[in-house]
Amino acid sequence: MFKMLVINPGSTSTKIGIFEDEKPIIKETLRHSVGETSTGLDREEQARFRREAVLGFLEQQKIAFDDFSALVVRGGLLKPLSSGTYLVDDVVYEDLVTAKYGWHASNLGSIIALPLARSLNIPVYTVDPVTVDEFEPSARYSGLEGVPRLSMSHALNLKATARRAAAGLMKDYEEVNLVVVHLGSGISVSAHRSGRMIDVNNANEEGPFSMERCGTLPALALVRLCYSGSYSMEETVRLLTSKAGIYSYLGTKDFSAVERDIEAGNDKARSVAEAMAYQVAKEIGAMATVLNGAVDLVVITGGMAHAQAFTEMIRKRVSFIAPVKIIPGEEELEALAAGALRVLRGEAKALKY
Repeated sequence: MFKMLVINPGSTSTKIGIFEDEKPIIKETLRHSVGETSTGLDREEQARFRREAVLGFLEQQKIAFDDFSALVVRGGLLKPLSSGTYLVDDVVYEDLVTAKYGWHASNLGSIIALPLARSLNIPVYTVDPVTVDEFEPSARYSGLEGVPRLSMSHALNLKATARRAAAGLMKDYEEVNLVVVHLGSGISVSAHRSGRMIDVNNANEEGPFSMERCGTLPALALVRLCYSGSYSMEETVRLLTSKAGIYSYLGTKDFSAVERDIEAGNDKARSVAEAMAYQVAKEIGAMATVLNGAVDLVVITGGMAHAQAFTEMIRKRVSFIAPVKIIPGEEELEALAAGALRVLRGEAKALKY
């Protein structure tokens, strides 16, 4: 039996899980104070606060830290990588702590875990980080030389859900063609062919608008906005990635509030939700063409996949492509544990960054 500690940092919290093989023994969300997550803090200092919180929780639960076979963390912004389970080493640590490829709270996972693992001489793994890149050459062209499309997505949940959907078809992931949609604060719509995610919209800047992100915008209108003098570069990025989408139309980042407004007869809320479903469906259609129309299943996952009325809006538009399977939620801790377990059992090789 392999015992694993799984760490998934968010902007104001850290989700942790303790697994014995596939079985979750404990899952907990540790909340952090504003002072502990302040952007004014050194990144290693932020990680130290969270590391102490993790150790404090283990002590409170009377869990011996030296019982673990491995630590597993959600990957941050790394260089483009193939899908798989990667060993976290000093190079990974350095790229994440210096934000060589950008900063995200998930960068903290490896920064928290590597010093802990070194003290026990056990490995740290990360599984399917957001920069998983299995694009085919045509997918990289944006239409402007020097500005390539980048593969950045909710790869961990997309890949785990794809494997689960394939198993439901009684097939291996490598035997199916899928369009998999992650509905969260950002929306990723991906094309999977024979075990590879060959195209996906960059959820920060392409595809459907979401709860707080703009998705694809009219290019010239965006240029005029940038040169209007109303926003600095930092303010523009914040506007597009955290103040856009449904938030810009309805003033909320809580989709359950949108659902309540729709049920109460709010026509604007219904119109905005239908427009988001329309854009998701349109992107699913685009990914179906990437697969030459040979789609075994359209799979919808993520937090918003719990919203049955919303997923039905999407299903009605795309069910002609393939059957639609709803797998709601984000089982990221389980996906991280499963990726590490494949390596620990010798079913897969740990990849070198």
